Amino acid sequence: METQSVTLTEFKQNLGEWVNRAAYGNLRIELVSRGKVKAALISLEDLRRLEALEQAYNQRELYVQQQHAALEEMRILRERMPMADAETDSVTILAELREERTDELLGLR
Repeated sequence: METQSVTLTEFKQNLGEWVNRAAYGNLRIELVSRGKVKAALISLEDLRRLEALEQAYNQRELYVQQQHAALEEMRILRERMPMADAETDSVTILAELREERTDELLGLR
């Protein structure tokens, strides 16, 4: 896609021509005033693509925010859980649970 710069004066004088170039000529037009680009004229197709990109970006941002909220909720829940003895690891806990279960099955408890 080609981009062309045009002064506001020239743009005003040939408005219809510039609009048609943007709409049908695959041309993006930068509107220049006092040496600075102030705005742009793009085709409706370009505008729709831009809107679709913006919507996809917003959906992605919402998804990321939801994921961060879920992680924060999990962090808070994890902090509220009572901690087992810090020196006790999962292997030891499982061994104790197996021993208790075996004792229950054998009628020792």
